[in-house]
Amino acid sequence: GTGGESGNNSCSSHFIYNFKMKLAVIATLAAGASAFAPTAQVSRSTALNAKKVGPKLQYVPCISTDDLPAPGSATSGVAGGLAICIAVDEKGSVFALGDKCPPVNQPLSFGKVVGGTIADPVLGTQFDLKTGEVVSWCPSGLGKLIGGIFDPVGVPVYPVQAKGKSVNVQVDVNYKANFEADYWSGILDAQGKSNGKYY
Repeated sequence: GTGGESGNNSCSSHFIYNFKMKLAVIATLAAGASAFAPTAQVSRSTALNAKKVGPKLQYVPCISTDDLPAPGSATSGVAGGLAICIAVDEKGSVFALGDKCPPVNQPLSFGKVVGGTIADPVLGTQFDLKTGEVVSWCPSGLGKLIGGIFDPVGVPVYPVQAKGKSVNVQVDVNYKANFEADYWSGILDAQGKSNGKYY
């Protein structure tokens, strides 16, 4: 009898395998059919239909006054969806600048504050704390290599004020929404026009 038993096992395992295959095929067909089944239409508001709005300058909280860095250093914060570098000079004056260093966008908030400037921690570019303009473009070894490819570009500066326990920065609170409106339009234009038409 051992030969007959192994024949039964083979037959039953073959049956189970066929059953599993048929079940998998049926499940796949059911999933495919459900993709084409009618569904209720739900109205959603997304950035796809976002319209650009005018700039709206407003002071918004960026960091707590408890988080202000020591004189000669900087820290990062977010105001109105923008990355902000809060820098404190040697005299204790507070400045707000964009927190992305050109040309490769590393955080300016890791930089060193000296003599009315803040220096990019990687490439060494110095930016004026009051104007954001370039004082010295990519003077380090790596900076000379990378900086030589790009034209010098400054960073944005923002008015800053302390109010209560908060350091507030004046930014365009509509900037992020306007950026996203352009972003979605650009993504859609890559596949066809954002209005649903093709070229």
